[in-house]
Amino acid sequence: MNDVLTVQDLKKSYGSVKALQGISLQIPRGSVYGILGPNGSGKTTLLAILLDVLKADAGTYEWIGFASSSEARKHLGALLETPNFYHYMSAEDNLAIHARIKGKGFQDIEAVLRKVNLYERRTDAFSTFSLGMKQRLAIASALLGRPQLLVLDEPTNGLDPVGIAEIRSLIRQLHDEGTTIIMASHLLDEVEKVCTDVAILKKGILLSSGSVASVMNDEELLILQATQPAELLRILTQHPDIRIVQEAGNVHISTTMSSGEINEYCFREGVILTHLQNKKRSLESHFMEMTGEQKTRVAQESPIQ
Repeated sequence: MNDVLTVQDLKKSYGSVKALQGISLQIPRGSVYGILGPNGSGKTTLLAILLDVLKADAGTYEWIGFASSSEARKHLGALLETPNFYHYMSAEDNLAIHARIKGKGFQDIEAVLRKVNLYERRTDAFSTFSLGMKQRLAIASALLGRPQLLVLDEPTNGLDPVGIAEIRSLIRQLHDEGTTIIMASHLLDEVEKVCTDVAILKKGILLSSGSVASVMNDEELLILQATQPAELLRILTQHPDIRIVQEAGNVHISTTMSSGEINEYCFREGVILTHLQNKKRSLESHFMEMTGEQKTRVAQESPIQ
């Protein structure tokens, strides 16, 4: 799969705050590329630079397969924040205004309303829509002109589980149709369900990037118990290839060693394991370990500006 975008050493500061510190990425064509990070990590700043809303202090990016960035933008739909819709106007009329502003034809309005499953509500006022419906209409606006590329900033932000499921289904459908999607999000479970590739940012620094499978599976996540818990912690701490994730109760470790190698190492050091479990690794657990974020903080995060 060839790349649709390359990013080289992007940097951006706001006074003394370094929003981006040398970000380099390759985004595959046809992928759903998730950009993850806690509050202040630079997600929105990165997307804004890619859309020419902001200018980088240093570094470059290139939309591949297009003569220029301006040419690429003709084939790109974006949702950085919820568009301004008129509450008293219908979905259809609101999209007509957006089509006129964007210089897109009106012929796509019916198609995008059907795609986001709002065609039956096309004549209803925007004020009667649920949050999920409003967000789907915003994505419909981004889809005007049938873009090959779609950039979404927190597309499920503030939605209830039903609304999140609707957006998830729509993203999967667009991906199946060949649209390349770049999305920033803090809902880790949703990213894991829809994204093919991911980048993890913290304080403007790229911690990890690649396919979701490769990012999650570089280490094993194991749960251990022993009759000598203090001695178990001591020998685990002194091994260079073992990182302790959780000490209270069962000991959770992240390591490149196999479960058999861990068991053998503990036995050699005089510690008998009473429990050894290979836990299925999730994107959330990997994110928490890399960023040091608490789950409650990530769940309550709002997009950065």
